[in-house]
Amino acid sequence: MISKKLAKAINEQINAELWSGYLYLSMSQDIFAKGFKGIAHWFKVQFLEEQAHAAIMINYLHSQGERVILAPIAKVQTEWKSVLAAFEDTLKHEQKVTALINNLCDIADDDKDRAAQNFLAWFVDEQVEEEENARDLIAQCKMIGDNMNGMLMLDKELAVRQYVTPSPLASAE
Repeated sequence: MISKKLAKAINEQINAELWSGYLYLSMSQDIFAKGFKGIAHWFKVQFLEEQAHAAIMINYLHSQGERVILAPIAKVQTEWKSVLAAFEDTLKHEQKVTALINNLCDIADDDKDRAAQNFLAWFVDEQVEEEENARDLIAQCKMIGDNMNGMLMLDKELAVRQYVTPSPLASAE
């Protein structure tokens, strides 16, 4: 049985995941306005992933007989100086999300909640991937520098990214 403390923390994380999606949708719109449709598409896929993360957590709380309480979504930034700045903010944000997920893991560990520990392991792995992707994109942008041809190549590369339903949601369908 899930503790009230962990259920409350997961509810808060659902809000954080939805806020993350809102942030990535905002990044997508700003980058689109800058003329990089492919990079904007990459951020839109991030938006979809964050919505999926919230849905996975909602499903978990439901499976534990807990109520989901949605909170208001706070305002997000709407403009970035450059594509590089957006990816740098992405890394900072993902590091913050990692800390939030680690906090959930700590609560589950304290509660000796094996089901929650197992559930959260997927998110731990996901955060490793999210941070690595952001670091890779930052490195690519730094290598490209002011070379517009390089940025257009990156834009074209990121345009082909496809959203894949995360395995915890795919198995629930």
